[in-house]
Order: sequence, then structure tokens, then C-alpha cells
Amino acid sequence: MSEPDKQPAAGAMPASSSRMAAAGALVRHFTLDGIANPPAGRFRRLAGLLDTAAMLGNSEALTARCGRVLSVRQNSVIIAGLSTWCGLGDLVSVGSGASAWRAQIIAANPDTVTAKPMTANVNAKVGDPVQLLGPVVLRPSAAWKGRVLDALGEPLDDGGPVAPGGEAFDPYRPAPDAMKRARITRGAATGVRALDLFVPVCHGQRIGIFGGAGTGKSQLLSLLVNSHGFDTVVVGLIGERGREVREFVEDRLGESGKNATVIASTGDEAPSMRILAANTAMLAAEYFRDRGDSVLLIIDSLTRFAHAVREVGLAAGEMPVVRGHTTLLYSSLSNLLERAGPGEGSGTITGIFSVLVDGDDHNEPVADAVRGILDGHVVLDRSIAAMGRFPAIDIPMSLSRLSDIALDKSRRQLVREARRLIATYEQADEMRRLGGYVPGADEFVDTALALVPQIYAALSQDDNTGLPGARDPFEWLEGIVSSARTPPQGVVAGQERRPPAPAAGK
Repeated sequence: MSEPDKQPAAGAMPASSSRMAAAGALVRHFTLDGIANPPAGRFRRLAGLLDTAAMLGNSEALTARCGRVLSVRQNSVIIAGLSTWCGLGDLVSVGSGASAWRAQIIAANPDTVTAKPMTANVNAKVGDPVQLLGPVVLRPSAAWKGRVLDALGEPLDDGGPVAPGGEAFDPYRPAPDAMKRARITRGAATGVRALDLFVPVCHGQRIGIFGGAGTGKSQLLSLLVNSHGFDTVVVGLIGERGREVREFVEDRLGESGKNATVIASTGDEAPSMRILAANTAMLAAEYFRDRGDSVLLIIDSLTRFAHAVREVGLAAGEMPVVRGHTTLLYSSLSNLLERAGPGEGSGTITGIFSVLVDGDDHNEPVADAVRGILDGHVVLDRSIAAMGRFPAIDIPMSLSRLSDIALDKSRRQLVREARRLIATYEQADEMRRLGGYVPGADEFVDTALALVPQIYAALSQDDNTGLPGARDPFEWLEGIVSSARTPPQGVVAGQERRPPAPAAGK
């Protein structure tokens, strides 16, 4: 019989049918319930993976947003693949392994984003992998006191790791609501006689120190950092020389170091890090202020912060508007400086901001913008510094917008009289040196020429020691000014001296 004529035996199942039945039994054995709850001893590895997946749930730890470097520029990189996932200010990791470095997104387009490296020396190549890390978050804590940290809150000193706080904060957070902030109500003693007398500072005030290179800004800040009457000191060293960071911490902080937090970003660091360092210093001050502390915040300097903003703005494609600065300068300064001051509770941030005036031009863009935002300004003069008088404060050109709060009525009157003497002296002294003024021509001018050098000598200081023989600077100044109020012999106080009337017939 031929093969096609062969028939299966009665009751026998065709071979194809038997294979299908076996497969069906296998499918029935691997049910979902069997996978999720496998018999003991079976599929142990699979069971472990399923348990881990159930524990993680929908966690983002299972995924990562990735892109690649599309183009490399001198100071930025163009990245493809992240446009729909990232926001301005987010961090990315470029490269892989130990050679990976961080960058910050500064501009976004539909297909690409621009990122600014956060390290000075990078080796970027087209095609490098990029992973999105997300926004910058910091966790300030009480452990920040007495430490020197970088812009990311990592320790720069040898004090070991810093314990993070329990709450995460955005270092670029907005300022408190204007109508919820407490009002400024009390003055603060800085220990710097020239400031306490003529440019008084209040708790919660923001004041700028303006001066060219070599006019003594750092020396004045070293006096202020040791001021009494503040619970916490926060210092932001922005764009400083590398050697000066350790000198400042070891030589100038002194006893204030145990209550001070120093945030440092030297001039050789990337501009994104310098910008972040200023905001990190402000965040540290806000953290202690919100706990009820009276905080003294010193940032040195706003000019180097502005230069970093200029670099980032130009890299993002903004057009320069004045001296190379973009419009990002004005919003960045306002956003940073408005965060200082009183908060919604009892804490305050008293902000002291130094401004390195380019070319001794006090109307250059950074100085002009900062002066319009702050509550007062201290002007340092190069000619005063050249005479060896420090702090080299130009008193007629310096002012505090909150002097009415810091000083009572009698002290305000005393300071006005002293300022009048100083202004008269400054005008007459130059004329006298040129031979244009003869002593005795004006008695008030003669008084100013005699008394103001005594005032200047007393205002010169290189530490916080007080005036000898006086309980406070105002008592001493009252003794100086009172001699100018004494009328000449034979003249009634308040009566103007007049030349004698000509004799009859003449």
C-alpha cells in the first residue's frame, strides 16, 4: 500500500494534533498567575525581578532621559534629544563613566538645547551621550555653619561631609511676597565708625560698597564680617582669586568663623558656577533667616557675578545692549538682590554687596543698576586710599536711605551738622592748597578746616576698637561739632556777623 493510502489506527491521534495538544498544555502551565506566584524552587531569578519591579512601581529610577552632543562650541555644547523634557537651569551629565562632566541648560529650541559647562576644562566631542539630571536642588542645614562650601553645597575645607537638611530648595527661588514681608524697624551697629555715624545700616537693609581696584573694599568687608549683633554670617566669595579664599577664612573671619558659612567660587571656575554660588549664598542666608536668625550676608563681588551673567547671556544667543551686557543682567541682579532683606517672620538678612567699579566710573552699567536697587551706597575713593586713610569712604558721596530709621532725631541733626562741616572742608581745602583762600575770610570755613581733619583721623581704623575716652562714636562726634556751634566772642548765637557801619561823613 502506498504512503497516501496509509490510515491512522483507530483511536490514534494524528501527529500534528498531538503536538498542538502538548503546546496547549505548556501554555496553560505558564499562566500569569503561575509567573507571579511560581512554585517554590522554580524561576527564582524571575521572581526576584518581579518583586523588584513591584517595589519600584512607576519610579523614574527605571528610566533616564538621554540625548547626544550635536555640536561643540568654545564655551557651550548643542544637545539633541532633550528639547521636550528639560527646562532652563536643568543639569545634564555629558559623557560616561569617570570622564562625565556636568553642564547647565541655558537655551532651548524645538530640536536642540544649549548647555553651558559647569567645569572650566572639558573635553566634549560630537556624539557624546548626555543624560538629563533635572533641576538644581540644595539641602541647606545647620551643619553649614562653620564650613567652606562650593556652589553645589559640597565641602571645600577638610571638615568632612556636610549633613544635608531635610528639605530641598531651589537656589534660584523667588523673593518673598512684598506685602507679607516684615518692616525694617531697628538699626544695626557694624563697629565701623564711618558707617555707624554717616551711613547707618539697619537690620534687613541692603547696601552696596562701590570702589575701584585697590581702594580697600576687602579691608572694609573684613571689618564688617566681624560685626557684633548678628546671629549668623554668610559670605559669598564670587570670582575671587584662589589664594584669597583661604586667607579670608583663616585671617579675617576670626571668632565669627564658627557662626559663618562661606560659599566660594573662584575666578577660574565656569561662569555657571559663579552665578550659582551667589544664589547658593543667598539661599543659605534665607535658610537661617527663616529660622528666625539675624543674618549678615556679604557677597564679594556683584561685578564678577555680573560678568558671569554676561558670559552666559552671550552664549545663550542674547544680543548685547550696553558694554557687552545683555538684558539678562538687569533681571538677574533684581532677582538676586530682592531676596535679601526681612522675611515673613522675625528673621532678617542684612546684605552687604561689593561692586568693583570698572575704570573708576561710578556710572558704568553694573554700578548704576545696583545703586538703583539697593537701600544705600558707600563710595570708596582712590585719592583717599592714596593718602593712607582706610576705610577710604567718600562721606559726602555716600548715603543710607534708611538713616531715619537707624538714627533718632537728635543724632540725625548731629550728623547733618557734621556733614556740613565735611562738605565745607572738601570745597575749601582744595582752594586753600591752590592759594585761593585766605584764613580769616570766613569763620565757618576756618572751623571746618580745623575740625574735619580730627574727624577723618578718628574715622580711620583697621579693627573694631572704639574711640578712646568716649562711650560711643556719637558722644565723641557731639564733642567735635559742639565747638563749631560756639559763636565767636561778642557775637550772639544765631546772629550773623556784619561789617561795621561806615563813620558819618565818609
